[in-house]
Order: sequence, then C-alpha cells, then structure tokens
Amino acid sequence: MGKKSRKPVGRTDVAAEDLPVVGMREPCPCGSGKRYKQCHGRKVHAEEADLVPRPYEGLPGEADWVAMRELVPAATATAKLRDEYGGEEVTIATLLPGAWQALKRNDGKLFIGLQTAASSADLSRDAAAALLDVKDRDAGTQSGGGSRPGPGPRLQDILDTSHPWTVRVQETFDYWLPEDGDHDEEVKASLEQANEAVAPTERLAGVESAYWTVIGGRTYLRWSMAHDEEPLLDAFAKLHAAGKNSMGEGSRYLGCFRADGLIVPVWELQQGTQADDVEEPAAAFGAALDDALAAPSDLTVEERRARAGVVSRQLTLR
Repeated sequence: MGKKSRKPVGRTDVAAEDLPVVGMREPCPCGSGKRYKQCHGRKVHAEEADLVPRPYEGLPGEADWVAMRELVPAATATAKLRDEYGGEEVTIATLLPGAWQALKRNDGKLFIGLQTAASSADLSRDAAAALLDVKDRDAGTQSGGGSRPGPGPRLQDILDTSHPWTVRVQETFDYWLPEDGDHDEEVKASLEQANEAVAPTERLAGVESAYWTVIGGRTYLRWSMAHDEEPLLDAFAKLHAAGKNSMGEGSRYLGCFRADGLIVPVWELQQGTQADDVEEPAAAFGAALDDALAAPSDLTVEERRARAGVVSRQLTLR
C-alpha cells in the first residue's frame, strides 16, 4: 500500500485577490508549499503584464487626465467617490509632494497625484489602490505607490463619473497646504523649490484639453485628444495636406506625442504669443478636425504622404 503524500495541498479554492500579495519568490500564502509566482501569483503577474493602453478611458475628461499626468506642471480637478466607497470629494492633482500617489492632507481632504512612477501595467488601478489605502487612515497619511497593488478596483469603479469635471491650472503648488495653517513642515520645506520650477501654463477656454505653455523661453500649444488613433491620424493628415494645420501666424507643427493611449499634437508658436491669441486658430482647427473625423474617406496620395510625415514625427511618452 503506497504512502500518503505529505506535500501540502494548499487552498486552490481561494481567489488570488483574497490573499495577501507577497514577493514572487516567497511561499504562497495559500499554504500550497509552492512559490507565490508558481501558484496564486500567476494570475496577478499575468494581469500586470498586460499594459492597459488607455488607463483613463471611461473617466470624464480623459484627455485632461492624460494632460495632467504628462504635460501640465500644476493643476487640480475635483472628483467624488461613489457612495459605496464613502462619497467623499477627491482632488485630482498633477503632482503631490514627494511624488506621492495619494494623500490624506492634515485637514482630512483626499488627493490623488498623477505624476508618479507607475506601479503596475494599469495607472488607474495604481491610483485607486493608493487612494483607498489612505482614505480611512489618519490625517497626514500619504501613499508613495511603487508597489504592485494586485487585483482590485480602478478609478472608473470607485469614482462617480457623473460628477462635474473642471480642470483648474494653478500657478503654484500651494494646494499642497491646508488653508487652516496646519502645515506639514516637510511639505512646506519643499514647496518653495517646487514653485520655482512651474512653467507658465494656461488651458484654452474654447476647445477641450489644449494647453498653452512657455518652456525654456519658447512658446508651445500641446493638445491632448481623446479620439481613436487611426481615424485621428487620417483626419490630421487631411488637414496637414490642405495646409490647415496652423495655430496662427508664425506657428509651426512639431509633431505629436503618444501618451497613455492618446495622441498629443504639439505646435511651436511665434514668440510672444499669448494663450488668448491662439484661441481663435485653435477653435478653427478643432472645427475642421471634427468635420474630417465625421466624414472619413480614403486618403489621396498627397494625404497619405502627409500622414507618413505626421506619423514619423511621433514620440511615445509611455
């Protein structure tokens, strides 16, 4: 009669999300005796290996989320948690002190910072995990991110997507500090240095998600566009071939970024151009682009050539 195996079986009926996340080479918490990466960690690793190409898709103002993460130095917007997650207001910020991912400020207000290192393949899940981590903890608590959050809700799951969305470009990072004067000394010490690095930036009023800025003495317009990439590039090529790809006298189209799944065209503007000066040409370009997107057609030889030029000048940020 054969001997019974003494090898631990583990809990195969336990979902990976119900187990604590440990190092991939550590024993699996289910008790199987296997390393985590060979057991329940397989699912976690597989999910995190798949990059989410448009992490903010489905959120109101997707293009502004991308711009706040990739382009704008200092800006905030207000969101709201769904009732089942507490219903609190949350300030979405470009940057938090120390590049923290989430903060429960000394006055109890909740913040998400977008300009932080990615922890996993899904920026939305990273931010949601960090926010939920600090939400019910003491005031003055922050989450630096950097660790894989494992399976869990995304921002699209925990935020009320019907809440009004308005971006406010800030001249400084003073929003780091509570108005009641209860200041974190570490934060206060880093504020002055951070404020000195803020490049002048304004969000255009007449079109969505376009930002005027001055960097290194040169003036630019950077426009985050929440359209599917292929139709957008076709429409862009048509305008480029027709000579309608301009943001006013002396402007020059430089190319486009690909950032968090969206295309972000960039124009250099004539020196001295102010944000108000580019409102009219931006609105005209936006209307022409909408018309081109609404009436897709095969590209002509000249338009295909223009599209090749547009594509060749792309730069992927992420």
